[in-house]
Amino acid sequence: MELWFTEKHTPGAGITLKCSKTLYSSKTPFQQIDILETEEFGRMLLLDGLVMTTERDEFIYHEMLVHPPMHFHTKAENILVIGGGDGGAVRELLRYPFVKKIILCEIDQKVVEAAKRFFPSLANCLEDEKVEVVYQDGSALLKGHRGDFDLILVDSTDPIGAAKTLFTRKFYKSCKDALRNQGLICAQSESPIYHLETINSMIGHVREAGFGCSRLYTAPIPTYPGGFWSWLMAGQEKLNLDVKDRTVLPEHEYEKLSYFNLDILQAAFCLPNFLKRAIKQS
Repeated sequence: MELWFTEKHTPGAGITLKCSKTLYSSKTPFQQIDILETEEFGRMLLLDGLVMTTERDEFIYHEMLVHPPMHFHTKAENILVIGGGDGGAVRELLRYPFVKKIILCEIDQKVVEAAKRFFPSLANCLEDEKVEVVYQDGSALLKGHRGDFDLILVDSTDPIGAAKTLFTRKFYKSCKDALRNQGLICAQSESPIYHLETINSMIGHVREAGFGCSRLYTAPIPTYPGGFWSWLMAGQEKLNLDVKDRTVLPEHEYEKLSYFNLDILQAAFCLPNFLKRAIKQS
């Protein structure tokens, strides 16, 4: 008997993957966590039945969440990651020797425990001395911080359930208050194929929260809806997109990366015409 996993992205479209076995399944107070072994993408983490990460393509998402904002700020020393309990974003941040402190705020401790067990290449970094893991709602944690962070990364699930608050004007205002003067926020912003309404809503909310400039960028992710994903970066000042020569990482770290490079950094902000027409960037 064959085992297949299917995630519907719309009533008429989705993704289906052949699986060899279920490695882990747990219902927590926050969500359903499942880890499957797939034939094509290796181990796959699901939250409430939705694909969060797979061994085969996780590097695209995590490298593109972290390295573009790190190359725009260039000196981010104190960083907050909201969500991201698998550890992938933290792994990428630790490539920067000037980073002093990373707080990972994950609402569900079981996600971190499962990631350490089944995705050690992602989660082992959470034991680093620069990393503090806090189990709390991200919105609540922000209330205790003003002007403390150089960079806030929002590595959230889709805007459903507990994650809804991470897509509101109130949340982005809290992020702005928690950032230093030159600070940036970067958040995953869903699929340009299926979620244009969410993308425009986010752009509007960050503008209303007082950020002076926002920019959308994209990359392909095979296991995410539409195979095409986006991130929204926002800051106080206009973001200079001429970044092709902006070397921030040590050279040996660039060589270790699987997706990101300086050409990708430049190209990621070049949006297709349909997306340019659909959004209203500041």
